[in-house]
Amino acid sequence: MHRVVNISRQVKKTYPRLIGECGGKNFHLLHLTADVDNAVHGTIKSAFEYAGQKCSACSRAYIPASLWPEFKEKLLEEQSKLKVGKPRDLENIYSTVINQEAKTRMKKAFMIAERDDELAVLAGGLWHDEDEAGDGDVFEPTIIQTSNPNHEYMTKEFFGPLLTIYVYDDAKTSWTEVIDLVNTTSAYGLTGAVFARDRNAVEEACRGLRQAAGNFYINDKSTGSVVGQQPFGGARGSGTNDKAGAASYLMKWVSPQSVKETFIPNAPLSHPSMLPN
Repeated sequence: MHRVVNISRQVKKTYPRLIGECGGKNFHLLHLTADVDNAVHGTIKSAFEYAGQKCSACSRAYIPASLWPEFKEKLLEEQSKLKVGKPRDLENIYSTVINQEAKTRMKKAFMIAERDDELAVLAGGLWHDEDEAGDGDVFEPTIIQTSNPNHEYMTKEFFGPLLTIYVYDDAKTSWTEVIDLVNTTSAYGLTGAVFARDRNAVEEACRGLRQAAGNFYINDKSTGSVVGQQPFGGARGSGTNDKAGAASYLMKWVSPQSVKETFIPNAPLSHPSMLPN
């Protein structure tokens, strides 16, 4: 992108403006004091609305071992209620993915997950081939658990209905260490959410994840920013974080000029340091 700008700079009257809005490997992070029901519903919505084809969709989650049995049971229950299929059936949460490239990418991801010893498919992992009506391949909302917090499925954006979960041992791992893990795992920095009722835990997460998410949510899903209320954008590999929907965004597209007019004639050159003692 910068190379293109440098080339176009040579033929334009002024330096080209550059705004980069890219993807994200967005996270949900649960503290041991999290409201599990709230976190489950938020995670399902964020991960699987629009078949996960939102730049802000949650695609990695960190769950404390002390909450995992309850969280897992309720998450899988909610996943089982999701209907996917033909777009003309309004009861379906989503239909197919956007194009052939996306279909190929998701099929490969699902097949690799089945063979990888560090991954366990908890739900989904299948797709239904295009039918005679031409509605396209439909991929099931898929939930995967990994034993490796730095696995590719925790770092790579698939842009589809695929959520990968890492269960951390909250009896042996401090909240600070978990925050650092979330912060350093992905090259992206678009959206993220923390779920906790402990205010000190929330505040520590806000500090530790300052650069991990341009749009940060507390006890809410990592999607759904409203223009005029939550200007949107992220840094790191997610873009230039110019915050679409903010007044500052408009300034990127104008060329301000400062004007000064004086009504007092200029005096001869002299400075206080030049005056005799």
